[in-house]
Parts: sequence; C-alpha cells; structure tokens
Amino acid sequence: MVWEEADREISPYPDHRKPPAILDMLDHFLWRVHEPFDFYLSDDSSEVIEVPAGFVTDHATVPRIFWMILPPDGRYAKAAIIHDWLYDNALRTRQEADRIFLDGMKVLGVPRRRRMVMYGAVRLFGRGKY
Repeated sequence: MVWEEADREISPYPDHRKPPAILDMLDHFLWRVHEPFDFYLSDDSSEVIEVPAGFVTDHATVPRIFWMILPPDGRYAKAAIIHDWLYDNALRTRQEADRIFLDGMKVLGVPRRRRMVMYGAVRLFGRGKY
C-alpha cells in the first residue's frame, strides 16, 4: 500500500494546493483535526481512509530528548496523523499501518535515512490497539 500515484511527486493528495489537514493546537503537544481529510491507497484508489474532524493526534510520538533531530511535527507529520488514526482505531493490521506511514513519508519527501529511523521506531515501539 502506498499513497495515491497521481501527483505523487508533488503531493499524496488529489488537490496538492489544499492542505491535507487543518489542525487546532491543544494543550500538552496535542492537535485536533479541524477539517476531515482523505488518504488514498494507490493499490486500490477506490479505497479511502478518512481522518475525521475532531481526531486528536500528537503527530509523531517522539520522546522529547530526540525533538532536536526528530520534531513531532516534522515533514513526516501528515503521514503520522494517518498512522495515529489507523493505530487508534485498529483499521489495518499494525504492519499495514506502519507500511502506510513509511510510504507516506517517502511521498512527503522525508529523506531515506530519517524515514527508516521513524519506520524502525514504529515497528519496534508502536502500540495502538494491537
């Protein structure tokens, strides 16, 4: 599973000019999705994962000690919101959710080394409802 192929070099979303998520910052480094947004799987473009308004995320769950090199709201943050949604609601297997996160980071232009560090971290330490 990967992000939608159309416009994949620019954005994983059908209309790359529109931001995929509008967030309200809450207390304690949490954000609430203000407007719902969709995530399209390229292996089945008819399948859409919708993150609803009101969903609360911490973006990437990174221990504070590492925030200087891996901030929770880095370039990978949009992929992290989808990952949080999948984990919190057990909408995919853990492995599938982690793979979607990896593919999303690639499309968002996250450098390969950083992608692999983030992916390795969710594979080793990811929890969710599994």
